[in-house]
Amino acid sequence: AGSTEEFVTVADNDELSSKVVGLDIYNTLNQDIGQIKDIAMNPRGRAQAYIVSVGGFLGLGEHYVAVNPNAVKVTYNDSDKKWHAAMNASADQLKAAPEFKYTGRWNASRQ
Repeated sequence: AGSTEEFVTVADNDELSSKVVGLDIYNTLNQDIGQIKDIAMNPRGRAQAYIVSVGGFLGLGEHYVAVNPNAVKVTYNDSDKKWHAAMNASADQLKAAPEFKYTGRWNASRQ
């Protein structure tokens, strides 16, 4: 028999990673500034960063940056039945951010 700490109730306003990964991020000018490609979690499973792809076209010239999850607002819109991500930044700001690289153990599990 499992303890009560092994099972939890998921709140209606929690996000599922499967709905967050792949979302395009739009800024306040409704410009597409990047896409959430991955989620970095600490050993306790708490999201520490959204790994966002920026720049490039069809995968060429893109690079990744680690963005604080608190800087990205992820919402579900009942009227269009879609998930949305918004961030108060420009594409240039994301392109100028420090690059995140899939190296070491992160590269080993990358699809």
